[in-house]
Amino acid sequence: MTSAEVVLGFLEEAEPWRLQSQQFPSKVGGKPAWLSQRGLPLQSDLECEKCGLPMVFLLQVYAPISGQDGSFHRTLFLFCCKTPECYSHNDSRCMKVFRSQLPRKNEFYSYDPPPDDEPQNVSKGDRSVLSISGVKLCWVCGCPGNKACSRCHAVTYCGRHHQTVHWKHSHKKECLGAEVPTASASPLLFPESELVTEPEEGGEEGEEGAEGEGDQGSVQKSTDGPSLADTLAEADLEEMALHETEENKVFQRFKKKIASEPHQVIRYSRGGCPLWVSSNHVPSEEDIPPCTCGAKRAFEFQVMPQLLNSLCVDSTGASIDWGTVVVYSCSASCNHGDQYCSEFIWKQDFSSDQQTQNENT
Repeated sequence: MTSAEVVLGFLEEAEPWRLQSQQFPSKVGGKPAWLSQRGLPLQSDLECEKCGLPMVFLLQVYAPISGQDGSFHRTLFLFCCKTPECYSHNDSRCMKVFRSQLPRKNEFYSYDPPPDDEPQNVSKGDRSVLSISGVKLCWVCGCPGNKACSRCHAVTYCGRHHQTVHWKHSHKKECLGAEVPTASASPLLFPESELVTEPEEGGEEGEEGAEGEGDQGSVQKSTDGPSLADTLAEADLEEMALHETEENKVFQRFKKKIASEPHQVIRYSRGGCPLWVSSNHVPSEEDIPPCTCGAKRAFEFQVMPQLLNSLCVDSTGASIDWGTVVVYSCSASCNHGDQYCSEFIWKQDFSSDQQTQNENT
């Protein structure tokens, strides 16, 4: 598994039409470009498990599986809460991921690959209804939303919270007015970019990237006969020093591994191994639940901390933050028909010392 190829993802500007569902995009921000038009996650599925507010779309990765007809088209969708206080240390409850897949022959898309040039009949502006299934979408987040504005009935929402956001943002002026509701960007969405990929060059997955740890793990011993209390204290110190050395080794390896491509925002390696930022809070096999089909879940991709720089989420107090977000998916990529199925997320944060080091580099 450690020999699996690693593909890196980078942000790039793109024409809006390239980020629509028919182009099978990988992208960050904006509204989700749903794959299947049926079986979308329910409103309750998309609520933060900490604050209960609806999450917003973070990114999607188009990841078909060669030789598996049911996964000819396959995308993973990642959502996150926009409440900074929900980002507790090493707590993944503020994020969710869903998988959707379709065979090549399906009711939504052409059997042939999408064109390289902009289609003449491409829809301009905001899409409030999925064309084939008729599923209505929330104006604010682009997720399923059947709650219509009670005054104009022209726009729909996933719930009251996003209806309030839109009302304050622009709809108060538009509602029952002569103007058609605008297709301006929702204030809750992240900036939209395409995710472009290229294989990682050089370096073995198992290489050690730490240098010069020296004797950070050594503890000076007393020449006098230690008391029992001294022995216990010394053992604690040794354990702490060894832990700090291991922590530093993992973090230095992380920094060395990404140094040649510092702008990477995604590392994709289905069946491979994550690149951890810390020796703390690394999941065991028991921590990763199997899929509902019974198959084990395996690593598929991770979101890097560099993505935060493009999300405009900096704040002086609590903020949206992570060291890395690791996605595990069904190793069999089981078929749920048109239904979106939930996969597993593990959020690992930097220690306070690592955070300082990371900000200074």
